[in-house]
Amino acid sequence: MSRARCHLRAALFLAAVSSRGATTGVAARRVLSAWPAPQEPGMEYQDAVRTLNTLQTNANYLEQVKRQRGDPQTQLEAMRLYLARSGLQVEDLDQLNIIHITGTKGKGSTCAFTERILRSYGLKTGFFSSPHLVQVRERIRINGQPISPELFTKHFWRLYHRLEETKDDSSCVSMPGYFRFLTLMAFHVFLQEKVDLAVMEVGIGGAYDCTNIVKKPVVCGVSSLGIDHTGLLGDTMEKIAWQKGGIFKCGIPAFTVLQPDGPLAVLRDRAQQISCPLYLCPPLEALEEGGPLLTLGLEGEHQKSNAALALQLARCWLQQKGYQDTGELKASRPSLLGQLPLAPVFQPTSHMQHGLRDTEWPGRTQLLRRGPLTWYLDGAHTTSSMQACVRWFRQALHSREGPGGGSEVRVLLFNSTGDRDSAALLKLLQPCQFDYTIFCPNLTEVSSVDNADQQNFTVTLDQVLLRCLAHQQHWSRLHEDQASPEPGGPAPLLLAPRPAHTHSTSSLVFSCISHALQWISQGRDPVFQPPSPPRVLFAHPVAGSGAIVLQEAAAIHVLVTGSLHLVGGVLKLLEPSLSQ
Repeated sequence: MSRARCHLRAALFLAAVSSRGATTGVAARRVLSAWPAPQEPGMEYQDAVRTLNTLQTNANYLEQVKRQRGDPQTQLEAMRLYLARSGLQVEDLDQLNIIHITGTKGKGSTCAFTERILRSYGLKTGFFSSPHLVQVRERIRINGQPISPELFTKHFWRLYHRLEETKDDSSCVSMPGYFRFLTLMAFHVFLQEKVDLAVMEVGIGGAYDCTNIVKKPVVCGVSSLGIDHTGLLGDTMEKIAWQKGGIFKCGIPAFTVLQPDGPLAVLRDRAQQISCPLYLCPPLEALEEGGPLLTLGLEGEHQKSNAALALQLARCWLQQKGYQDTGELKASRPSLLGQLPLAPVFQPTSHMQHGLRDTEWPGRTQLLRRGPLTWYLDGAHTTSSMQACVRWFRQALHSREGPGGGSEVRVLLFNSTGDRDSAALLKLLQPCQFDYTIFCPNLTEVSSVDNADQQNFTVTLDQVLLRCLAHQQHWSRLHEDQASPEPGGPAPLLLAPRPAHTHSTSSLVFSCISHALQWISQGRDPVFQPPSPPRVLFAHPVAGSGAIVLQEAAAIHVLVTGSLHLVGGVLKLLEPSLSQ
């Protein structure tokens, strides 16, 4: 038996326990990988989500796009055909007055800021984003709120049956994939609900993304760029910038935050080739100069660039639609920076200020304070976003009020999926000086049969646990290397020295999020109160000794990061209202 398989069996013994005893790898594999049996669709929300899950998951969609990436026009043409079969033409989408936003880091937050600003003007907004945290209906929002289960169910079956009725037997793919289907559904929902505008977040890339069938957005935006999805978008920032610039349209204004020189030059050239007027956003501090300091609803210094981009996008949209209250221009500033014209520097209106202040975007730099526990939730999953996450976590720790005596414990709950470099992400987290590091898959429970929103048919429990064990090995090697640091090495993210603990930094692997949270919280979170945890959760020596430390700690600080899906699973358990 291989060493990895021995580790896997140990992890399963420690954590993968059902109400009737330990769950074997074979049983877990059957639960996760079995496709739902064909059935006559019902009219319940969960029935709709289960049927949606049978189309394609994001992982399968990525593999398909990788095979076709040499010809993006083929993909866009397929999306136009799906749109036509659903009863719409591309020109119908012009009615939605779309704001189209791409990027690597912060595009979701930028969308949230933009939508909230424009809603503060009394406009009816649509908002399409991905991924979802708890329920798939979060991806399609009206006036900032996920559409109701009833509305989701109605539009799902209407679109599903329409595509079934119009499929061509000679076609190799009669139904769109998971993400394409939801994009089509968002278009139909927004048109039927008669929104004044729709904020559309690009899924992956730009030129290859199915949202890019939109021909006439009102304005486009590019948030911070970084390395991610290299198998699809390319392995350099310049290649990724070329893809992201694929959303630019002739004559349609676009804005970008400050990027590194190489990617910025690519965006500039891309815009010139397409005849798209591209502007560089001034920093938020320039808009605050001489005016009130802007309060952001989202924490973290990195949110300032997202807010600055959102202000420009919202202002441009308002001006394109003839609104007068769009902010007074300030004194002129240099017109060119990096060979791009600088966007206007203006005084944000009261509506804009309120919109920034009232923005909510769960799972991104989010704090939950529960008795002695403070949960820090951030779905960072790239090196640049993880650097921002660490800075935010450090600042939040420094600004907290002291517990008034007693010990403090820091816990990291981590997972990473896909082709991301988990070793690089963990290295960035190492200076945070965690006492315990917990790894678990993005599974709320060992079995997700009763929760269609959390189902994933592309992986088995064996696979995801083996990946968690690989994370644990990376973490152990980092600490071995730390024992012999290179002389004179930089430590840009180090926190202030901490008092020595009586225990050493330790790590554990659990088979699901619920078991991980039960061990971390030790029944001390007043909201998360599951049944008594299985005794086997404390069988491992580290689990047993750590439980005592957590029970006696005056304060427990838990950072959850590495994957938005992990953060979503944690929120589902810590905030039950999100599942209502």
